[in-house]
Amino acid sequence: MNATIAAISTGQAPGGIGVIRISGPRALAVAQRVFRSRSGRGLAEIPGYQALLGQAFGADGEALDDCVALVFRAPKSYTGEDVVELSCHGGLYVTRRVLEEVLAAGASPAGRGEFTKRAYLNGKLDLAQAESVMELIGATGRQAARMARAGGSGRLSRRLEKIREDLEGVAAHLAAWADFPDEDVEELSQAELRGVLERCKAGLDSLLAQFEKGRIFREGLRTVIVGRPNVGKSTLMNWLAGRERSIVTPYAGTTRDVVEEPVSLAGVPLLLADTAGLRETDDPVEEIGVAAARQRLASAELALAVFDQSQALSGEDFQLMEELRQVPAIAVVNKSDLESRIDEEALRKAFPYVVECSAAEGRGLEALEEALAALLGTSDFDPDAGELFTQRQRRAAASAGEALDQALEALEAGVTLDAVTVCLDAALGDLYELTGQRVSEAVVDQVFERFCVGK
Repeated sequence: MNATIAAISTGQAPGGIGVIRISGPRALAVAQRVFRSRSGRGLAEIPGYQALLGQAFGADGEALDDCVALVFRAPKSYTGEDVVELSCHGGLYVTRRVLEEVLAAGASPAGRGEFTKRAYLNGKLDLAQAESVMELIGATGRQAARMARAGGSGRLSRRLEKIREDLEGVAAHLAAWADFPDEDVEELSQAELRGVLERCKAGLDSLLAQFEKGRIFREGLRTVIVGRPNVGKSTLMNWLAGRERSIVTPYAGTTRDVVEEPVSLAGVPLLLADTAGLRETDDPVEEIGVAAARQRLASAELALAVFDQSQALSGEDFQLMEELRQVPAIAVVNKSDLESRIDEEALRKAFPYVVECSAAEGRGLEALEEALAALLGTSDFDPDAGELFTQRQRRAAASAGEALDQALEALEAGVTLDAVTVCLDAALGDLYELTGQRVSEAVVDQVFERFCVGK
């Protein structure tokens, strides 16, 4: 923690600006060896949250680039330490060259997530808030970003804090009652104790129940578009992708390989796969495509089963319905602009949701999004509430819930309150680990190993 660290904090690609972040007790001194302001003022002369315009120089006096140096003074910085950010043009050579000079001036290379780790260790944020930083960086959709922001703002931590405070109050009361029998500490009634335990357990159950819905928004779903040839699968793919991703022709068998594209539908990231039309064929190349389609269907987490409204259901359609019994699926009745000859009643018996659309004319998207939200149960999900968003958090919350179940069972069995206290201590230990109040160094290291260098 005493070392002064530095890293490039912007993306490793050409851009308009490149930022080299320096943090630690010698941040200003290290930066001053590389940066010279146009005004002649030194970085040590300015207060925090102020910037100087100047240039970055090499040790040999070579001017490397125009540069802005922004100073943050401890403890009012991201890491809680003195921080200097050197902003230059975002060319890869320039930013790397400036970083080399900063390291030569006395800074050490920052490890993965080391800036955020220092923020956690310096009490600027708890462990759950720290994890939200990486979640925000990796967010692939609006809902995932909102969840990460809610975690970073402390909403999850506040929900956990209420549960933790209730359990701490009960545990302290039980300890006082057991350890100081002569002090007339009032004994908690079984009803009071059960009420607190059940309320805290319900709070954890609510968080755990929402975790899977949140995972859908964070990680997305492997989704396959399936159907017999010429029902409009590739047209649907291009419409949802917003670009010509799949080749569209009036000839059956055009799509012979799996075509993938990440899209967002109802706020859910989908890795969408357009597949070959499902049918029996003598064409050996098309047969390989059909086999790939069935293989992709077998591993899919969601299927969009496409049917042609202008044609009656065929044997291939009914076979597809049978294959989709074990896969969450939505029936997409395409070509709604044409006269209907399809048996929608049969579709409604086979699928929980049937949506009419015209992919060619771009109609029916809202209905498809509503059906997806209803199928996944995400309609009532509030990403701003503060939810669990990592497997580490889920495991800790689940373990705390199990400890509370054991406490309630001990209470019902009529055993001594010492057993209930042991269970309470276990639940509190899990909650302390979740927010980082009591956590091993190994767990902390595992959290920050997921981070990128520079954050």
